[in-house]
Amino acid sequence: MPHPYKRAIRAHESHDEGVRLQKVLAQAGFGSRRKCEEIITEGRVEVDGQLVTELGSRVNPNRQQVRVDGSRIHITGRHVTLALNKPRKVLSTMDDPRGRFTLRDIIGDRYERVFHMGRLDYDSEGLILMTDDGELAQHVMHPKYEVEKTYMATVQGKLGGNICRRLVTQGVLLKDGLIRLDHCAIVDRSRDHTMVKVVIHSGKNRIVRRIFEAIGFPVVRLVRTQIGPIHLGDVKPGSYRVLSNAEVSALDKEVGL
Repeated sequence: MPHPYKRAIRAHESHDEGVRLQKVLAQAGFGSRRKCEEIITEGRVEVDGQLVTELGSRVNPNRQQVRVDGSRIHITGRHVTLALNKPRKVLSTMDDPRGRFTLRDIIGDRYERVFHMGRLDYDSEGLILMTDDGELAQHVMHPKYEVEKTYMATVQGKLGGNICRRLVTQGVLLKDGLIRLDHCAIVDRSRDHTMVKVVIHSGKNRIVRRIFEAIGFPVVRLVRTQIGPIHLGDVKPGSYRVLSNAEVSALDKEVGL
């Protein structure tokens, strides 16, 4: 009978060898083991940039990057990405020395390592993405990838469709340069206010509020409803949901991962 210490050594060495690639794909939601074996033999899988077609291959999903059809895969439990609905009067930060309400007060201590990808100002509401995936966060926040954000803005006054079109075609000159909206559409009007759907890829501070203030239509309510392919959905203010693997993969694709 082998010495228990030797058995432990062998078990440790086997763990270091990694997990069978088809098992990793199955855990990431690509179907049954048999289906995942077909994906491998069809030449659709890369590990750390190298094509892998052998079924006996093992990987360490915590150290190696696995892609299927060019897209990075996600294994449940490795990283978590959240869609949070920030209410007004909540700071887009994880703590505040003055004791004001923060994102940490919403998510609690369950996800200790997550951080926010971008911010909303104190009086704005809506979607904030949070993650513990540093690579994803870096790409989402980098201006290079021009991730579009969608807002519902309620402004003072009756805003005309011609002004909306001008904000897209000509833009408006702010202190930090000329800025254009990617999309602007009037959703509703009342006697004193206009609700506008705005899409913009700029991540500059308070950019939507500054645009409408510059043309004489101050924003009285601002709600972000979408970032790239991720929708706020039916998440209630002060709540959050965990993104599915499919959603995270779509976000990856949006930012070139």
